[in-house]
Amino acid sequence: MDSNRLDKVNRLLEKELAEILRQETAKTHGLMVSVSAVRTAPDLSFAKVFVSVFPSDKGTEIVRNLNTYVGGIRGALGNKVRHQLRIIPELRFEIDDSLDYLERIDELLKK
Repeated sequence: MDSNRLDKVNRLLEKELAEILRQETAKTHGLMVSVSAVRTAPDLSFAKVFVSVFPSDKGTEIVRNLNTYVGGIRGALGNKVRHQLRIIPELRFEIDDSLDYLERIDELLKK
């Protein structure tokens, strides 16, 4: 598949999934979940969704819950992008720990 088209699909999925997660986490105070990246397979059958969670100590629990309820999230995504995509990829959520990694490097540089 053309990488330009794949980039557009990744951006579309990232935008729509961010909106879905924003609506779902608006009910919980003190918790913020954002989509940092989406990597889709060339045949659009599978997508890895990288999420950042604040506070980061709840990250593994949130990602576990997202992977548990992936069917409902995929259904909501299908309703939003059904006119743009024929195939809705299977989703797997993973934690994006790049911010923690940057903080750790910053602390090491300060020492």
